[in-house]
Amino acid sequence: MFDLKGRVVVVSGASSGLGAQMAEGFAKQGADLVITARRVERLEELSDKIRKLGVKCLPIKCDVTDTESVNNAAAIAEKEFGKIDVLVNCAGSAKNAGVLEMTDEEWDFTIGADMTSVFLVTRAFANIMKKNNYGRIINIASMYGLVGNTAIDTVAYHTAKGGVVNFTRAVAAELAKYNITCNAICPGYFATELTVDTLNTEAFQSYMKATVPLARYGNEGELNPGAIFLASDEASYVTGVILPIDGGYTAV
Repeated sequence: MFDLKGRVVVVSGASSGLGAQMAEGFAKQGADLVITARRVERLEELSDKIRKLGVKCLPIKCDVTDTESVNNAAAIAEKEFGKIDVLVNCAGSAKNAGVLEMTDEEWDFTIGADMTSVFLVTRAFANIMKKNNYGRIINIASMYGLVGNTAIDTVAYHTAKGGVVNFTRAVAAELAKYNITCNAICPGYFATELTVDTLNTEAFQSYMKATVPLARYGNEGELNPGAIFLASDEASYVTGVILPIDGGYTAV
């Protein structure tokens, strides 16, 4: 089960963190990869690593907030592989502030990076999927798209990720007739190069023990099984699902 040989998987935001982890996870299941991000030098490094697993990997520089850049990336990927089977929308960024202090610029930046980008990338690659009457779209939202939090004020991020959650349901309903499924994963606290130092502080360790039933953050690779399942042929009857992978944070 969950063999992805012959499938072409696109992962946005693959230059680091969860995107890079998932790209490698898909490659280990036999998928060919298209990886996109703005830092092309990081993509090249990851591509070399992925190709050693015996699959193809095409790195493409792409700004997911720019329509022309997104459409160009989709055209390059289609020309190279002739199809797209799976899309993982993982790219994103955020400016953290609360509702009383957040500026218009911080709000617009976060909504653009975390929500509008998902629309732009999905539109471009789903039109390729439609041609082949097959697709798996996986949106990486956040547990913060399901609940509020008391650890940090980040109202635009909550808003954007909540938008991604219901965008997922809307797309699932719209594209079902083309045999395209659309699901979302809502990660909790995960260790990446950007977060691990904060997660390992005494204060945050105490916070996680109080708020996360499993009393820890997610380790590298622990998001991959959920993504691989949703990308698989076996998940053909799963669409519109919002899957938290958060150690139980949203269960309490």
